[in-house]
Amino acid sequence: MSNKLVTMQQVRLVIHHLIRKATQREISREMGISRNTVSSYVIRLSGAGFTLQELQEMDDSSLAGIVYPSLQEKNLDKRKIDITNRLPYLLSELGRTGVTRLLLWKEYRKEVPAGYEYPQFCTVLACEKKMSGASMHFEYQPGDLLLVDFAGDLLSYIDKDSGEVITCPVLVCVLPYSGYSYVRAMTNATLPLLIKALNECLAFMGGAPLNFKSDNMKQIVYKSCRYEPVFTEMIQQWALHNQITLQAARVRKPKDKAPVESEVRLAYQRIYAPLRDKQFYSLSELNIAISEQLSEHHQTPFQKRDQNRYTRFMQEEQPCLQSLPAGEFSIKHTVGAKVQKNYHIILGEDWHQYSVPFSYIGKTVQLIYDTDTVEIFLKHQRIA
Repeated sequence: MSNKLVTMQQVRLVIHHLIRKATQREISREMGISRNTVSSYVIRLSGAGFTLQELQEMDDSSLAGIVYPSLQEKNLDKRKIDITNRLPYLLSELGRTGVTRLLLWKEYRKEVPAGYEYPQFCTVLACEKKMSGASMHFEYQPGDLLLVDFAGDLLSYIDKDSGEVITCPVLVCVLPYSGYSYVRAMTNATLPLLIKALNECLAFMGGAPLNFKSDNMKQIVYKSCRYEPVFTEMIQQWALHNQITLQAARVRKPKDKAPVESEVRLAYQRIYAPLRDKQFYSLSELNIAISEQLSEHHQTPFQKRDQNRYTRFMQEEQPCLQSLPAGEFSIKHTVGAKVQKNYHIILGEDWHQYSVPFSYIGKTVQLIYDTDTVEIFLKHQRIA
């Protein structure tokens, strides 16, 4: 018999000719295959214990089991068996510092001189590593989770007065169920401004998710732990105010927050790239441009689906979000200061001067401030 396997379509033609009472010589001449090949298939078909009509109605898999002997090699490749047994050891060694595939192959060939050559050895390792590296597919529920991260690349604007280029960290938040996201450039990544940006994110989405997950950024996670991370007090207060449960991704496990990693890449493509040659002269101007590009991104249809991020969010996820509290969470700081002769006080955190009525010169007043407002009190009465 020829070493070349006859296709299942040809096997079915053989059965078809046998049903029509054709001889093996006629089948060979009609199909252009040798008589020995036809004879071998006829012997297997007739010895299967089925009628020709029953064989004709079988699916390809069942028919192949009759026509062909087991596809397992009669003489198993001893090299393959040997390297399969070695794979757990090889993969564990490959994870050790300084260990390369070439080094492992040289050690392998010393033990098995007739073993695989280096290219085959690498192919076997790559296939096994790919299979063992399979990751779990996460299914997200609407309104359940908000993922947060900072983009690795910064955006910038030009200060009108000094001409200085001010670089800005960029916060990216995404609801993984719908892919609806919020992107905002910030003056810096300190906790007060992060809280403010998160408030704006919830307002933008019109509700709060049940859970919030970030990586182990220092503004949010005080102490990293795989099972029980310790969150900073301020972010805990923010979460409690909005009835949100805090979570943190495991250290060096980017797949724990894969949707936001993907959203950062999309931000580079659909926000950063279109704005790359444009100049902005204030943070607000930069964020307006970001919002415009973000809106286009949300309106871009999904591949292989009729919806886009905006419609999926509005129809399926926004109704599942929790209602926001009556007032947004704000960090309030309190400090005392003396009114100077120029009837101003100096706020130490930003070193800005704030004026009060001149009649309070020399008085010690109390300042209560957050990221947006500075209030000045004397004996519990607000004077500015």
